[in-house]
Amino acid sequence: MALNIRPLADRVLIEPAAAETKTASGIIIPDNAKEKPQKGTVVAAGTGTKDEPITVKVGDTVLYGKYAGTELKLEGNDYLIMRESDILAII
Repeated sequence: MALNIRPLADRVLIEPAAAETKTASGIIIPDNAKEKPQKGTVVAAGTGTKDEPITVKVGDTVLYGKYAGTELKLEGNDYLIMRESDILAII
């Protein structure tokens, strides 16, 4: 499915991973206690700035800060748009 959005400059569009619903020991986590995911997949990336090109590419799984980015809803899905500098690591 192609999205009708193209981030500008050093911005990246990320689809967050689903929140964990169970602990490792099998305890079900209620909705009000779920942690906001800090991992996601890059869906689209800008071209970078003239001084710093983009290093992530579409399809990369990345880790980002807990409060990084701006949440948006497109075509019924949740996404985050953030600067590439808010990304902590590529997995």
